[in-house]
Amino acid sequence: MSKISTIVASAGAALVIVFSAGAAGAYDGTKCKAAGNCWEPKPGYPEKVAGSKYDPKHDPKELNKQSESMKAAEARNALRAAHFKKTGKWVYDVKKIGG
Repeated sequence: MSKISTIVASAGAALVIVFSAGAAGAYDGTKCKAAGNCWEPKPGYPEKVAGSKYDPKHDPKELNKQSESMKAAEARNALRAAHFKKTGKWVYDVKKIGG
């Protein structure tokens, strides 16, 4: 019985050591720009991303797709709401509103 308790105690101690070593190896925050702002780029990462190999070069048309979609959805919802206020019936399909 004492061998089992010794093994369990040893395993527990080993786990404590492993987890505390992981915490000790974490970033210590010595080069923070401000409190909690301790991000540092990897070596070789440019100061300015635009024009570098890290620049994603997003197409403005692709970026505007979501905002255009949201505007269209808001317009449809406004039409549905106006129709509901006028008739008291909720019609999901805007094509059936006819107005």
